[in-house]
Amino acid sequence: MFYRASLQATAVLASLSLLAGCGLLSDSGSKAEQKIVVGTTSEPSTLDPAAAWDNSWELMRNVFQTLVSFPTGSTRPEPDAAEWCKFTDTTSTAYRCKLRKGLKFSNGDKIDAEAVKYSMDRITAMKVKGGPVGMLGSLDRVETKGDDIVIFHLTKPDATFPFILATPAMSLVAPSDYSKHKVRSDGKVTGSGPYLLDSYKPGNRAELVKNPDYKGFANRKNDAVTIRYFKESVPVVTALRKNEIDAIYRGLTAEDVVGLEDNKDQSSNLQIVDTVGADIRFLVFNPEDPVAGNVAVRRAIAQLVDRDALVAKVYQGTAEPLYSMVPKGIAGHTTSFFDAYGDPDKDEAKQILAKAGITKPVAMTFWFTTDRYGSSTAPEFDELKRQLEASGLFRITLKSKPWKEFQEGFNKGQYPVFGRGWFPDFPDPDNFIAPFVGKESVTGLPYMKSEITERLLPQTRKESDRGAVSKQFERAQQILVNDVRLLPLWQGKLYVAAGEDIGGGERALDPQTVMQLWELYRKASW
Repeated sequence: MFYRASLQATAVLASLSLLAGCGLLSDSGSKAEQKIVVGTTSEPSTLDPAAAWDNSWELMRNVFQTLVSFPTGSTRPEPDAAEWCKFTDTTSTAYRCKLRKGLKFSNGDKIDAEAVKYSMDRITAMKVKGGPVGMLGSLDRVETKGDDIVIFHLTKPDATFPFILATPAMSLVAPSDYSKHKVRSDGKVTGSGPYLLDSYKPGNRAELVKNPDYKGFANRKNDAVTIRYFKESVPVVTALRKNEIDAIYRGLTAEDVVGLEDNKDQSSNLQIVDTVGADIRFLVFNPEDPVAGNVAVRRAIAQLVDRDALVAKVYQGTAEPLYSMVPKGIAGHTTSFFDAYGDPDKDEAKQILAKAGITKPVAMTFWFTTDRYGSSTAPEFDELKRQLEASGLFRITLKSKPWKEFQEGFNKGQYPVFGRGWFPDFPDPDNFIAPFVGKESVTGLPYMKSEITERLLPQTRKESDRGAVSKQFERAQQILVNDVRLLPLWQGKLYVAAGEDIGGGERALDPQTVMQLWELYRKASW
């Protein structure tokens, strides 16, 4: 779900620093002053890490711990619940961690090696469809030595394994409160992160308070955080303008961003900060559908989609066209779809269909989620429908559902074509290829491609120098172009809007673009 290179991280920090304001900032103040309210359109789909391979991570990062993590400013995993972690053999197939002393869960249970092993084992035991089990394909078994040593034995070399351990999906959970056979669904959390989940109301809010027993790298600059969940962008922006919330993370439309940047809406008391984006949007085609399963249909759509028009009309420069599943800024990026299809061409698309014996307009249904990626998603699909129908070659019906229902649907293979977003787990091209192929694809649709899963990815995971694996990832991207099971559309920037009295924004996003809420604070002076 979240990749970011070191140069990108530097650019983000520089950009945010410029917008953070002037004067001496202080994180001192009363308890009331140091409660921060954040608004977002990205509600968790689950509170259980073993089921989470989506934006649920944004809450989990703040209430759970992982063995390694990304402290502010880092682009490589560093110890969190662990005192240290390292590969202990020459083949990079044994990764050993030693736990910090004195760690305990919020229910008082001790965090020891067995608890770590239990947390990892339940992910592979439950195999939640669409969950993070697909990230652990190289894990053979977890061994413990005493109370504080954990050894991860891998079936093959995997240079990305420390990055995987740093994702919130690998959060440590208390064995006494988490079944090994089912997802926890009581709306509660037992973790050891910087905050405790004091209360949670689905679709409404999460109340976080400081964890008094926390031992980790996070330097908490506030006393409590309320996360308010909104279904659409307009209400969350309105709440910010009315000072009902202090900041927005995920939920700004292109119009909101442009208006704030140009100060056209007279929101001079607000600041907006942006990150170089590695988040992507793409279409997923179901190979089991009688229409979408026809490669000629998929290729015709690839030939017709006008990404430039899509970005210009819907996103107003806050995104850019994407011609590969690996976005710009990530090693191994190519423009493989543009190389294969060039500019949109109705005549070429017509010939592709004709060669497959298709001479009448193709009727298809495209699905999207209403409340996961912001209010621009509906206009985006309206534009896709307009483009395809303007060719005279397609008749498109649009349907949508809230994220939880939408997610259930695509995991059951119910949709012929649907839109997805991807926020990378860690900054490496592996994370823009591996999650989408294999039996446990994050799209919910198995995508068996042995050349990628059995040859190319294993080759790249032997190489610790990630800049030396470009050729393998270029080949993988070409395979995706040939199949058109996935059609990349655009990559965007991430924006955070906040009141001018809120500090810490320049440090709040980690390399996975997950919000580190502990960095936000209310300035004592401006």
